[in-house]
Amino acid sequence: MDLTTVAATAIFVFTMAVVALGRFPGLRVDRTGGAVIGAGLMLGTGVLTPQQAYAAIDLDTLALLFGMMIVAANLRLSGFFGLVNKFVMRRARRPIWLLTAVVAVSGVSSALFVNDTACLVLAPMVCHVTTKLKRNPVPYLLAVAMAANIGSVATITGNPQNMLIGSVSRISFAAFAMALSPVAAAGLVLTVLILALLYRDEFAAAARLEPVQETVRVSPPLLWRSAIVAAAMVLFFLLGQPVARVALLAGAVLLITRRVHPERVYRHIDFPLLVMFAGLFVVVAGIERTPWLADLIGAAQRMQLERVPVLSALIAVLSNIVSNVPAVLMLRPFVMHFHDPHRGWLVLAMASTLAGNFTITGSVANLIVVQRARQEGVDVSFREYFRAGALLTAITLVVGVLMLGALM
Repeated sequence: MDLTTVAATAIFVFTMAVVALGRFPGLRVDRTGGAVIGAGLMLGTGVLTPQQAYAAIDLDTLALLFGMMIVAANLRLSGFFGLVNKFVMRRARRPIWLLTAVVAVSGVSSALFVNDTACLVLAPMVCHVTTKLKRNPVPYLLAVAMAANIGSVATITGNPQNMLIGSVSRISFAAFAMALSPVAAAGLVLTVLILALLYRDEFAAAARLEPVQETVRVSPPLLWRSAIVAAAMVLFFLLGQPVARVALLAGAVLLITRRVHPERVYRHIDFPLLVMFAGLFVVVAGIERTPWLADLIGAAQRMQLERVPVLSALIAVLSNIVSNVPAVLMLRPFVMHFHDPHRGWLVLAMASTLAGNFTITGSVANLIVVQRARQEGVDVSFREYFRAGALLTAITLVVGVLMLGALM
């Protein structure tokens, strides 16, 4: 191996280690910092030229993610999610119907407006409602996190890894949703059944729930404006317009306002995630330029990586080691060389997202729910999450493999 190959390999391993651990031991370097350092080293050691590094960054992915964050932030500030949650919660008269309502709201919201946003809004509300009703809040909080992950499988805009896959694969919004919405719907049903089974004492009782009076702060002008722009955005997605362009245009329209200070919107935008994406694009481009890639592609063909069960198992394991976005980036060059890359991208989206339910640390959505619950005085332990999450992950992955295998 020449020095460039050695440098690229070492930088890639360093970056993925930081991403997997969440930080570099002994230093204040987080995942975003690790990605930026890795990208800088790829340039500094000559693995990539500046032009190659710039070309490696998929601006469509970043534009889509940024635009969706602006739209979701406006909907959140307007009180939209709170109103939806209040409407549904007040009509749930039994614990099992309350669980079903939480799963439905979390799943559908995540499919349309990014799973992290749904969790940020729903987790404290669920804590408040279940405390007032004197119910065990844990299964309902698990429902928020797990349904958010599963619901986000359905669309390109459901989560960051789907946005990446949508931009790279050029699969249309409608085709993506048609293929993966049935998987998401089956997963949401399974979420209700598994949580009801594991928490039989909570849901077996025929207790009747009294309506909880929730106060939701709403800005009617912003609510109507945000809802109209979001509905138009989804419509244009379904009509086959480029999702990145539409999302960015929707975000731009919502930033033209006299009512909302832009700083309030910016506070809800995950800028570190955008920077991490850019850094990882460069790092992966660096390792793709080494002789390793051709050898690994040949090995992948011998392993029959194109088979739905094999690819699903690999991406599920990898997603729980380095997180789902880096895992998708690592497998991107392999999928591009498949005989049927369309199927490969869909399997990648399905398995990388469903694998996020395996542990608390499996996805950012899980961590948000646990953190927000802790702020409300509710503790969701790693063990309690794993008891439901591992079972749900295994079953939904099998269902996803069977459904995509039958579809393809």
